[in-house]
Amino acid sequence: MLTRLTLYLAYSVKTSERHHRNKRFCYDLLENPKSKIKPYFDIFMITLVMSSVFILIHEVKNESNLWSIYFENFVVSIFLCEYLLRGWIYSDMHHIIIEHHENTKYLGQPFSLTKVIRQILKNKLAYIFSPSAIIDLLAILPSYRPLRILRVFLIFRLFKLLRYSQSIQMFTGILKSKQFELTTLAIFMGFLIFIASTAIYIFEHQSVGGQINTLYDAFYWAIVTISTVGYGDITPVSTGGRFVTSALIISGLGVLAFFTSIIVAAFSEKMSEFQEDRVKSTIEKSTNYIILCGFGRVGQEIAQQLSENKKEFIVIDPDKQHADLAIQKGYITLNEDASKNSTLLHAGINHGAKTVLCVTGDDVINVYITLTSRHLNPDINIISRANRDDNVKKLYQAGANHIVQPFSIAGLLASEHIGQPVAFDAIQGILHQQKDGQIDALPILKKCFLAGLTIEQAQLSQYKTSLLGVISASPNHEKRRNRYKLRNQHFYFNPEPSFILHDGDILVLLGRQLSIEFLQSLIEKSHLSARKEDL
Repeated sequence: MLTRLTLYLAYSVKTSERHHRNKRFCYDLLENPKSKIKPYFDIFMITLVMSSVFILIHEVKNESNLWSIYFENFVVSIFLCEYLLRGWIYSDMHHIIIEHHENTKYLGQPFSLTKVIRQILKNKLAYIFSPSAIIDLLAILPSYRPLRILRVFLIFRLFKLLRYSQSIQMFTGILKSKQFELTTLAIFMGFLIFIASTAIYIFEHQSVGGQINTLYDAFYWAIVTISTVGYGDITPVSTGGRFVTSALIISGLGVLAFFTSIIVAAFSEKMSEFQEDRVKSTIEKSTNYIILCGFGRVGQEIAQQLSENKKEFIVIDPDKQHADLAIQKGYITLNEDASKNSTLLHAGINHGAKTVLCVTGDDVINVYITLTSRHLNPDINIISRANRDDNVKKLYQAGANHIVQPFSIAGLLASEHIGQPVAFDAIQGILHQQKDGQIDALPILKKCFLAGLTIEQAQLSQYKTSLLGVISASPNHEKRRNRYKLRNQHFYFNPEPSFILHDGDILVLLGRQLSIEFLQSLIEKSHLSARKEDL
């Protein structure tokens, strides 16, 4: 009966979505380094630990009040809940039960509840006796006020900070990677301390006129001397004692130099790895960001504009100088080749990125990046740079959604505004944020008041805006000059006054944000009014 009930509960828990959701939440809160909520929990726990330590230190010379008792009980309750939750997520009891049941059923053996309980206890005891769990448990003991001797375990609350500080975890990881070297150094240092303690005890004992009374005094002196601290409270007076002191000081300098070299070498080896892990963690936590492939002159300008507009983006460039410059500017950067599958997967093209910008100075590389991006994510938006007209079609075939031809745009701009320095000054000022204005695009909504009007009739200047161009898919304009081909549309730069606006066209305007927003509101209102009339 008990076996059947155990199996029933195990399979019920396995199929319980609520149980899995709660356990995932606890795991993200306590253990998952990629979780967005874990940093907030870590800050909260660090605050609790430091506050409780300060209160307990204050109570060494002062009487505790009611408020401090309530706060201590609250802190201990949080510590206890954390301890129990970590034990809960450490292993799944229902997995052990189900696995044992299915194995015994497959082998035709009887199900042993005793064996299952033994395995569950073994797993839970592995957690209870782990160093981190022991520290968590000992951190709770100082709260038992009748036994003030337990306050010695106060130090374990500070050890709990190891759980919540990534920098400390990184340092302990570095020490662990050099475990053999540090163990060798510790054995050598212990050997030196033992010899020095024994020798100074013989040469500097009080019976022969020295200041050493016990072996503990000799051990204390050796520790102080080998660390080159030298408090001076115990000073050798005999020739033998001074010789031992000199030899120990020289040995101490060597030990410290050896220890420093081990730490520096470990940091050098691990720092790049930790940097990559930090970048990877940042990428995994980001959503709706842009992958910027190429950090040349064009890429640097785009990155600056994205940063100023508070847009999330990742820079990818195989050139180390470009990558170092991006890192120096504070951008998330991968010093890798963006045309490789592994690089774009590392950049999160399948889970967080929304757009890929291919802006390297080489059209061939842009084609490869576009092909790779489209292969890995058929739905992602790809904008690519094309330096030559004959590569535009190739980029579209590779999967680009939009193509930008900077040299063609510069040519159109120059040819249209020759002899008009004021226009050049306005555009240059806006692009470099020297003017109180911006460039924005407004779509002409269906049946809004602008649809069907010519540019002359629209009189956009009355809204304190200047028309830079129109993006249109209408075939009626295909014979007009100053066309810039897009994939399924054309951009008509500085169109004539007779240019007719159609539903779906996009106005590219220069003006202040207030003016553009006002015009946008008028377009939306007229569109909604037309829809109401149709209904």
